[in-house]
Amino acid sequence: MTMTSLSLTLRDEQQLAEMKRAMMVLRYKVCLLRSTVGRLFSTSSGKKNVRVRFAPSPTGFLHLGGLRTALYNFIFAKSRGGTFILRIEDTDQTRLVPGALDNLHSMLEWSGLFPDEGPLPGGRHGPYVQSERLHLYNQHIQTLLENGTAYKCYCSSQRLELLRKASIRNGETPRYDNKCRHLSQTDMDTQAAEGKSFVIRFKLNPVVEPNNDLVYGRTLYDAGHIEGDPVLMKSDGYPTYHFANVVDDHLMEISHVLRGQEWLSSVSKHLSLYQAFGWQPPQFAHLPLLMNKDGSKLSKRQGDIFVEQFKNQGYMPEALLNFITFCGSGFDDNRKIRSMEELISDFSLDKVTTHSAVLDMDLLDGVNRGHLSRLLGSSKGQQRLIKELRETVREELGGRTNSSLHEMDDDYLRKVLLARKDHIGRLKDLTSPNYAFLWVCPDLTTTDFSSITQYSDFILSSAISHLDPVYSFTKETLSPILRQSFTSLPEGLKYPQCMKVLRVAMSGLKQGPAVAEMMEILGGEETVRRLKTALNHLQR
Repeated sequence: MTMTSLSLTLRDEQQLAEMKRAMMVLRYKVCLLRSTVGRLFSTSSGKKNVRVRFAPSPTGFLHLGGLRTALYNFIFAKSRGGTFILRIEDTDQTRLVPGALDNLHSMLEWSGLFPDEGPLPGGRHGPYVQSERLHLYNQHIQTLLENGTAYKCYCSSQRLELLRKASIRNGETPRYDNKCRHLSQTDMDTQAAEGKSFVIRFKLNPVVEPNNDLVYGRTLYDAGHIEGDPVLMKSDGYPTYHFANVVDDHLMEISHVLRGQEWLSSVSKHLSLYQAFGWQPPQFAHLPLLMNKDGSKLSKRQGDIFVEQFKNQGYMPEALLNFITFCGSGFDDNRKIRSMEELISDFSLDKVTTHSAVLDMDLLDGVNRGHLSRLLGSSKGQQRLIKELRETVREELGGRTNSSLHEMDDDYLRKVLLARKDHIGRLKDLTSPNYAFLWVCPDLTTTDFSSITQYSDFILSSAISHLDPVYSFTKETLSPILRQSFTSLPEGLKYPQCMKVLRVAMSGLKQGPAVAEMMEILGGEETVRRLKTALNHLQR
């Protein structure tokens, strides 16, 4: 490849990426407009000040734990006519994962959890990416230095590591001993003159006030006694999570913080920071840990909890969201099939429990099947599934077969969906080998009809003669016709053998759906054509 063609390829890729991002922004804007119109006509007129945020770090792809946090913030906000904000917390620059931010936007869009404010839709409290807000953190850290609630710490990494190892040897939680809190001005001037790097720490209050968590109730954690003064600003000029989190939540007017239970011990630090600034803190609600069925903690290292994987496996977004609520509580009935509108209307933070939430993956197919059935109950839902099934078949089978795909008009796809809705968990199941006959003609070159019976040609001929003139191809009409076709059978030939020959001729399968049902789905013309093809194969 020449340098010119390489530069053209790179430019094309950049333009394609920019186009995709522009389309995503446009979709976000449309959903934001719909959300705004919905809030204008909301009946929750007294609860419009609710503002929540989902604030992930782009240190990995979106997983079920993150999706659960985003969902609960979303439905809490929408149930109260409030605002759902997306904020990107990327201050830990050493752990950023390439592509994680694009994956986050893409998976939120797929899930339908469109933020009202955020990097793509924008908003009056931006920027919504923390690495673009460093000037704000610098301004506010000066406030704390000036009012004496923060100080510069010159302790070396070697000293801190020695403290950490000593604590571990003593069976204690690693704790900073607050040495630099007591440095005199002369000591600090000397350290500065020597050009030593520093971090900025926060003076935690010696007296800790309990917090009333909206899920866990009264909680108390003495971070100062257990951990020592926390770092607010790192030596590289980036804020820590605790500092940036508090500053951003205040400036973005966050009213409620809904996040994972692992952050419960951080509340005392955050409340002390609010007090140091003289700000009113938001209300906190911590969501229980997600656990595997065996009781182990859900971990990104498992590799099978990423949202994109469930999307690629063919699960519907509303089914995955509904499934998460099965283990997250917040509803009177945690095992009910709910649409997004029902999730919003039925949700109550008072019903979120404190015990660990167990993810039983065995339930997911059933939830997805429930949503398939619900959509098939309406014309709009059917049209959506028909479109998605057509795309799935072309994607899964289009490049894997030399045969042309069966004509997939809306009526045919609707018939397939209605016939097999109780037998599949996902649309993708309809492209498995057991259902390949729906889309391509069976390959009869390797089919051994003689292993079934020596009368296969008789069976096919009899079926064709009886089925060819039939106008109504339904299970109800076909079953008696098939019985009539084989009332007089050669000695030793049984009716089930006749059905097996017909099934193999139509699908290449020896087991599968009832023959009459297969015929109803394929239709009269295609059924007779396949039977004739099989008969010609036998005669050759």
